[in-house]
Amino acid sequence: MARYRGPQTKIARKFGSPIFGADKAFEKKNYPPGQHGPNKRRKKVSEYGIQLKEKQKTKYTYGLLEKQFYNLFLKATRTKGITGEVFLKLLESRLDNVVFRLGLAKSRAGGRQLVSHKHITVNGELVNVPSYHVRAGDVVGVREKSKSLETITDALAGQSHTKFSWLEWDDSQMAGKFLNVPERDEIPENIKEQLIVELYSK
Repeated sequence: MARYRGPQTKIARKFGSPIFGADKAFEKKNYPPGQHGPNKRRKKVSEYGIQLKEKQKTKYTYGLLEKQFYNLFLKATRTKGITGEVFLKLLESRLDNVVFRLGLAKSRAGGRQLVSHKHITVNGELVNVPSYHVRAGDVVGVREKSKSLETITDALAGQSHTKFSWLEWDDSQMAGKFLNVPERDEIPENIKEQLIVELYSK
C-alpha cells in the first residue's frame, strides 16, 4: 500500500507542528516552506481550508491513507460517544500506534514496519496487521526471535515507559499491557478533532 515517503520536515513545516516526532530542522524553520520564508504574506484561509488542513495533519500524524482514515471515521460515527473523541481513541488503539507509544519504535512508521515484518505479538500470538484494534487488557510484546533486533533495542534505550497512563511496561518480558483506551485529555497530539467532524459532515 502506498505511503508518504517524501521529506518529513517539509510536511511538518506546512502544518506548523512536528507531526513526525522530534525534528531539529523543524525547530530551526518552524514556518511554512517557500522561497520567501517567514515574511511571505499568506492568503486568508477559508473555513473549509482550515478543516481540510486539520484532516491532512491528522492523516500524516497517524500515517493513514484517505480510505482507511474515512472508514475509521465512519466507525466512530456508529460508536456511542462524542464522534471526534471516539475517532481519536480508535486511532490510538491501532497496533502500530501502540507499538510506537510503548517505545518499541521511534516513529509510527517504524511501528508499522515492525508489525508488518512479524516482530510483534498480541497476547502471545503473532499479529502482522498494523491496523489491528488493540483492546483493554491486551499485552503487546516482541516476538522471542526479535528481542535482540537492533532497531528495537535502540528505540528502547533511554525510553521512559511510564509516559502514558494507559500503558504498563514489563521490561523483563519486553511487553506492554494496554490497560484502557485513553481519554481525550490524555492524548498528547495537538489535533482539533471537531474540525474533522465538521469537514466530513458537509
